[in-house]
Amino acid sequence: MVLAMTIESRVSKGFLTVVPKAIRREMKVTAGDRLTWTVEDNRMIVIPRRVKALEDITGVISHGGDAVAAKRRVQRGQR
Repeated sequence: MVLAMTIESRVSKGFLTVVPKAIRREMKVTAGDRLTWTVEDNRMIVIPRRVKALEDITGVISHGGDAVAAKRRVQRGQR
């Protein structure tokens, strides 16, 4: 693992940005992964999280009811 990597990306008018290729490869970020954004000491910290995290699975179970609807909620980032 590389100890330090600094690469710039631009934020679009729609507030979208691209995860640079070198960062995606190093951190093994793939389509569908979720990014957790945190602000600490005036810095943004972005942590990739796989879609099938335990938190996602327990979120589906805790809703009960329609499993298909629960899966759609999780995919949309809703609980």
